Amino acid sequence: MADRGWASTQLIEAAQAGDRESITAVVHGAHTHVRRFAEHLCASPQDAEDAAQEALIILYRKIGSLRATGALASWMFRIVRNECLRRAQSLFDRYDEPGAGLVTSAEEEVIRRLEAELVAQAIRELPDVQRRVLIMRDVLGHPGRRVAETLGLSNAAMKSQLHRARSRVRLSLAGKTDATGVPRDPGTTAA
Repeated sequence: MADRGWASTQLIEAAQAGDRESITAVVHGAHTHVRRFAEHLCASPQDAEDAAQEALIILYRKIGSLRATGALASWMFRIVRNECLRRAQSLFDRYDEPGAGLVTSAEEEVIRRLEAELVAQAIRELPDVQRRVLIMRDVLGHPGRRVAETLGLSNAAMKSQLHRARSRVRLSLAGKTDATGVPRDPGTTAA
């Protein structure tokens, strides 16, 4: 069966066998689908374009390792998803770099890293639209109007989604810290 209209099974099999023209045809056919998926998943248009390009490069280089021709779409979408997540995680990792903040003790460093991981996890758990609004507005610092336009939302809807996202993150974090604000050990439960 053809893979969602991207390419015929015969074309995919020829690409897997190393036929350059077939590989080019499969990559060309996949581009619009991969790009559309990346736009829905990544936080910004730039990240979406970069993730789509990375996925197409991987497709070009590694199509021979694809085991089943019918798995092309799911394989490509997994690559795009992982690339979008990697790019979002890199935003949080920037604050983990040396010199990002003054640390007075090893204990404070551990707490700071736990806090950053808890925030990243809380953001990952948000529904898609809320996550994208929060990342674009609060992490990347884009103006509200630009966020709304990019995501195809009205300004009021964007503000509503942002408020919901912030509230969910705040509630999620409140359940993962003790009364003093120190992150709980993940192995313990709230008392």
